[in-house]
Order: sequence, then structure tokens, then C-alpha cells
Amino acid sequence: MSSASTRVLSFAQNFWPLWLASTLPATTRNVPSLVRPLHKLNTSSRSLTTVCSLRSEQKINITFVYRDGERVEVQGRDGDTLLNVVVDHKLKIEGFGACEGTLACSTCHVILDESNYNKLGIVSDEEMDLLDLAFGLTETSRLGCQICLSNHLHGMVVRVPDSVNDIRQTDGAGPSS
Repeated sequence: MSSASTRVLSFAQNFWPLWLASTLPATTRNVPSLVRPLHKLNTSSRSLTTVCSLRSEQKINITFVYRDGERVEVQGRDGDTLLNVVVDHKLKIEGFGACEGTLACSTCHVILDESNYNKLGIVSDEEMDLLDLAFGLTETSRLGCQICLSNHLHGMVVRVPDSVNDIRQTDGAGPSS
């Protein structure tokens, strides 16, 4: 088998089950013979996107605190990322998610309280590299595209930093706020 064929086969074996799981009707998603559980997927190759559990209808309350102190309460679904929530609710956060969640910018940089930060998984090397580019970085900073909502994050408060490092800006004017 050629090297290209091997790569395609490897990709299909590792990612086809995720695609299938997201396209099946809700009543057949839990059929074990069709889809391998997420924790059994091959994680030996690095991924540049977040793999969240399948979305459910369970609602998670989130409060966003804008730069000016305004608080906006919204609901996301279990399995959404914070980026999904911002886009779905059309929240007014300048530049948020410029790369559309492909882990190629730091515009979805958010600041969490320590208790919610500690509930999240470890920060990947890729996310840490991009956080290094973020303005207003704190010890509890994360990228919203990498935070998958689940029950234990219900009621979380997410603070938007004072400025953002938007890669789409090319005028050299510095941070946008």
C-alpha cells in the first residue's frame, strides 16, 4: 500500500466514527457496534481542534462579563464550545473566533475564575502557544474554542479581556479593545 493510501486509511479509521456519530439520528447514536467511544480513539497524532462529546439538549448556564463590566447570561448545550455559544447567541465580542475554532489565533481568549479553570482539562501545547500571543494573559486564561461545556461547568462566569490580539489587523495599531 502506498504512503498516501496508508495516510487516507489511517484518517478514515480515526475520524470516520466521529463524523458518523454526528450525522446519525439521536436514537441511534448510542449503538456501540457502529461507533467507537471517544475515549478509545487513537490520540497518538496531534489534533489542532477540540474534540467535544456529542452535543446534547441539556442546557448549561454561562455568564459573560464584557470589557465594560456588562454581564450577559446565556445558555449553551452540553458538548458546545464557548466559541459555539458566542456565535449561536451573536454576542458582541469584537474579533472573537477569527479562525473559527481551528486553533490558529487567540481572539477567543477568555479569563475564568480559578474554580472553573481547575475543572477543565490540561492546556495543550498548541493552545499554550497561542495564549502566549494573547493580550491580558492571566493564570486562568484559556481559549474559548478549546473549552467544551459539560454539567460541571454549569453557572460558570467567563470574563472577556480588555483587549484582543486579532491576527486580521494589519495596520500595526496594536491591541483592539
